[in-house]
Amino acid sequence: MTLPTDRKYTSSHEWVKPEGDLLLVGITDTAQDQLGDLVFVGDVNTGAQLTAGETAGVVESVKAASDIYAPVNGEIVEFNEALNDQPNLINEAAFDTWIYKLKPENMSDIDGLLDAAGYQAISND
Repeated sequence: MTLPTDRKYTSSHEWVKPEGDLLLVGITDTAQDQLGDLVFVGDVNTGAQLTAGETAGVVESVKAASDIYAPVNGEIVEFNEALNDQPNLINEAAFDTWIYKLKPENMSDIDGLLDAAGYQAISND
């Protein structure tokens, strides 16, 4: 699998893509593959101020539930409402389907996240 190089990654399997002064946050193809068919994506609270590593929401599949985490400090400004009815969009195209948008306290904080090669190295373990 080829990872997109236009974004950063976390060791907890989130991807982060800058879009203007916001960050799009989703889960990686590895994460959705491990979870299986998603049946719910949510518990994302718009307006929540989060610190890096804090729970931002949850993804649930037929076999497991997993928290999704804030990659950096910031405020959740939008949830991808399409996922209310179609959580499987993530299974179909994990790197094209963002879960929430985060307004980071400091955009340069993403420089401390993993690049594609770094994520590939830890996700193959």
